Amino acid sequence: MQNSSFSEEYFIRKTFHLAKQGMGWTSPNPMVGAVIVREGGIIGHGFHRRVGCPHAEIEALKSAKEDVTGATLYVNLEPCSHYGRTPPCVDAIIKSGIKRIVCSSLDPNPKVHGQGITKLKQAGIDVTVGILENEAQSLNEAFFTFHQKKRPFVAIKFSGSLDGKIATKTGDSKWITCEKARSFARNLRSQYQAILVGINTILRDDPHLGVRVIGKRDPLRIILDSTLKIPLQSQVLRDSNVIIGTTAKASKQKVKQLKGKGIDIIMFDDTTTPIKDLLSELRKREIISLLVEGGGSVLGSFVQSCLVDKLYAFHAPILIGGRSAVSAIEGEGIGLIKDAIRLKNITYKKLDDTFLTVGYLVYSSN
Repeated sequence: MQNSSFSEEYFIRKTFHLAKQGMGWTSPNPMVGAVIVREGGIIGHGFHRRVGCPHAEIEALKSAKEDVTGATLYVNLEPCSHYGRTPPCVDAIIKSGIKRIVCSSLDPNPKVHGQGITKLKQAGIDVTVGILENEAQSLNEAFFTFHQKKRPFVAIKFSGSLDGKIATKTGDSKWITCEKARSFARNLRSQYQAILVGINTILRDDPHLGVRVIGKRDPLRIILDSTLKIPLQSQVLRDSNVIIGTTAKASKQKVKQLKGKGIDIIMFDDTTTPIKDLLSELRKREIISLLVEGGGSVLGSFVQSCLVDKLYAFHAPILIGGRSAVSAIEGEGIGLIKDAIRLKNITYKKLDDTFLTVGYLVYSSN
């Protein structure tokens, strides 16, 4: 057994690496990795492959090269203690003879939070919690937000010029950024459970909104369309993996046609889709993460509602200009610079001639 802080962190980082292999497939569950260690050597490892499959701890126990009695189990999240889609992991851990558990963070899900740890301790297992906790929570930021804020984790993404325009005065936007940046953005979709755009994006571009990468799962596609203008032949309606948010102004015949294609229709008693109510409906459907791609009006409505957690901003070295050109973030905006929305934990990435800024929004009311 390894007791130094360095070795503890080393094995926990191994669990992070394993957990990431389930990215895009585990929602609404978290990404989890586990390693079993005896005398400094890994004798078993596993990760949660996809929702409904055995959890990481069970995979690690199954893969063990030898008897795990007396060994240490490292895991990035508290083992579950309740029956969900699979049986409780703590029962299997106790039965296995594991004598020590090292995990990064408690599970934010109230069905688990602290209960798994308590049950393990009651069984005489030594438990350590909190190693690389911030990194563990960052890895599963959507899962933690979903349970702590009672809504999906929301990220927005736009591709713009240096002067903040995402389309010209005629609506042309193909292509502002380079191919490498566009490929990165498509892959980004696979990290989110759902992707959202407004009806104007559908009517203008007829986007696919998929990842188009073998081995990556396409996100659920969500369309805001208050009057159901969406053409039935649109690419986004290629299958039933779609939710449309609409209002009482929508044609009942169009609603019937779309439901006939298996499309989930969420009807709101309003003239436009209320963002907060939409997120509440998505929470009921266990959607834990949402990537909003715009355009400017949709992005502005999310920002103005103070419901955005993360930003991905791609900027190409071009100038578009013009009062009628489309701005990345529309809406009312702020009156004073001191009230501007700031970013924290900012990172930058260069993709050929395009720069990507990633950060987390800090609202003045926070």
